[in-house]
Amino acid sequence: MPHSASAKKRHKQNLRNRERNRAAKSELKSHVRKVLSAIDAGEMDQAREALRTVASSADKAAAKHKIHRNKAARIKSRLSARMLTVAKGGSTASPAKGSSGKASAAKSGSKTASKSKKSAAKPKA
Repeated sequence: MPHSASAKKRHKQNLRNRERNRAAKSELKSHVRKVLSAIDAGEMDQAREALRTVASSADKAAAKHKIHRNKAARIKSRLSARMLTVAKGGSTASPAKGSSGKASAAKSGSKTASKSKKSAAKPKA
């Protein structure tokens, strides 16, 4: 627990700001869910409108430092990409969460995987 008066005040401010930040993040996540549900339902006009709302709220949250600006950009980019694939007739399924880029790169035979094979096959002099 804080002992000095300034530490007590700062603690109260931190708690108050934490609640504000959590509310803003929760609101942003709710907007994202609305976009995703509209995309899954195939209602593209409603999804476009909801995407505008998400973009606006993400930018506002980033401007107030409630989320990082790169996260705001990532949210907008992923949602718009999902909308484009659905609009072109693709599936609405999102990529599997467990698969990382490194694992798929090793499976496909990327440069890093081939380098490790070369070094293992190289005879020692």
